[in-house]
Amino acid sequence: MLHWVQNYDPFGNMWLSFLVACLPIAFFFWALAIKKMKGHIAGLLTVLVAVLIAVICYRMPVLLAVSSTVYGGFQGLWPIGWIIVTAVFLYNITVASGHFQMIKDSIASITEDRRLQALLIAFSFGAFLEGTAGYGTPVVIAGGLLAGLGFNPFYAAGLCLIANTAPVAFGGVGIPILTSAHVADMDGMGLSQMIGRQVPLLSVFVPFWLVFIMAGWKRTIEVLPAILVCGVSFSGTQFFTANYLGPELPDITSSIVSLIAITVFLKIWKPKTIFRFKNEKRKARVFHGEGVRQQAAARADDRHRYSLKQIIQAWSPFITLVIMIYIWGGLDSVKQVLNKLTMMIPVPGLDMVIDKAEPIVNQPTPYEAVYKFDGLAATGTAILVSCIISKYLLRLSWKRWIDTFGKTLKRLTLPLIMVVSVLGFAYIENYSGMSATLGLGLASTGFVFPFVAPIIGWLGVFLTGSDTSSNALFSNLQKITGHQIGVDPTLLVAANSTGGVMGKMISPQSIAVATAATGQVGKEGRLFLFTIKHSLFFLVLAGVIILLQAYVFPWMIP
Repeated sequence: MLHWVQNYDPFGNMWLSFLVACLPIAFFFWALAIKKMKGHIAGLLTVLVAVLIAVICYRMPVLLAVSSTVYGGFQGLWPIGWIIVTAVFLYNITVASGHFQMIKDSIASITEDRRLQALLIAFSFGAFLEGTAGYGTPVVIAGGLLAGLGFNPFYAAGLCLIANTAPVAFGGVGIPILTSAHVADMDGMGLSQMIGRQVPLLSVFVPFWLVFIMAGWKRTIEVLPAILVCGVSFSGTQFFTANYLGPELPDITSSIVSLIAITVFLKIWKPKTIFRFKNEKRKARVFHGEGVRQQAAARADDRHRYSLKQIIQAWSPFITLVIMIYIWGGLDSVKQVLNKLTMMIPVPGLDMVIDKAEPIVNQPTPYEAVYKFDGLAATGTAILVSCIISKYLLRLSWKRWIDTFGKTLKRLTLPLIMVVSVLGFAYIENYSGMSATLGLGLASTGFVFPFVAPIIGWLGVFLTGSDTSSNALFSNLQKITGHQIGVDPTLLVAANSTGGVMGKMISPQSIAVATAATGQVGKEGRLFLFTIKHSLFFLVLAGVIILLQAYVFPWMIP
């Protein structure tokens, strides 16, 4: 039987091997950012480059290289592609039924200001979806909502990607941290506390940055009180929950608290300027003093008045979504029943055939390749159930419902091809050992490694699209390096997750999801260029925070 052991230094020179391992990533950057290829074409070509390097340079058997790539592609279809399809479908149902206008007006009744709508939907509501579902759901739902409200679709996609940095480390009910604790054999509560002393320092700044990049300095200062309410309530709750309750709830509690805080605050405070984008028909208007409330009341009178029942009906698909995701992911009794029907399918010719080697693992360890098909337990299925229930709540005919589903699938064909290709790329990187080469190359930086540690997590999320996968890949490496340089491993393993937060906004998988949700297919390169500078900026901030915690403020380490 074919058996292969990973070699992380195929050229006998770590830096040369590191540079070769960088080639597929460099090609992808070049294809998207410089050549501005469409996402699915750039993704497919990058997969081809990665497979060739794996076979030629890493001496990976062709059969294993192809098998691991195909395995990754199937992961792209299920569960990730399934979530994308059902989440976009749910949004399209509200549009097809004609109820989205009520949603728009109900949000406008809180605030017509685009800056504050971005805080409510992209930041706070998106964080709730990340905490409960993850896997791109926040970008799909929040991005679709913003675009439907009248946001420039490109900005809707970009803002949701950037806003989704704050909750990623605790996403999916804490799965990234629980995975990290398992892989590194460390205390999950300790990691939760450490990340809870890193990420909130960034979370408090994200709302400010979100408004700044869409409106500029002057118009950001105009809504600074609302930004502070949003950021402080979110980060403060995130810190408290992560340090005292554990890794499962920080996103859920902080998002709910921030949503309530900013909604209540906007009942008693209004900005002097109602901000709109330049290409919108209604320009920014300036009001002063009591004039703000008087003119806001006049605009409310101009709009059609909806009853509370009508507003609840319009929002019912998203209320149902929250309930279904909670039932699917939050109730152990339901999960146990659904998981009984989950199929675990070992990938023929790949499962347990490749051995991971030291120092990525403590001893040679067979690499599992088991495809998990959780038809009923998947988050996407919970969203589909929401779509079915919403058909009745919104009184949509079966013909219209099915027609909307068909149009959704047609619209998502190219984005799904990109998702399949980038997941294939992620898996050939992992199974060939190229990802490990990148991590080991960065881990050789010695004293400055605490600054580099989040970069490894950032790179892992870029490659895999998942903070959970990045932690599974690099947590043990972070722990080993911490012992070698005399820095507490808890800090560095936590740094992997914190750094991954910034990688989410530039992950090809995330970009594919964002363009699909906002009708920007073919503009993946432009969106990548928009987010990369913000990703690098936040990554540097994270590196400085972790470097200071390692050598200046070690008392912050639990």
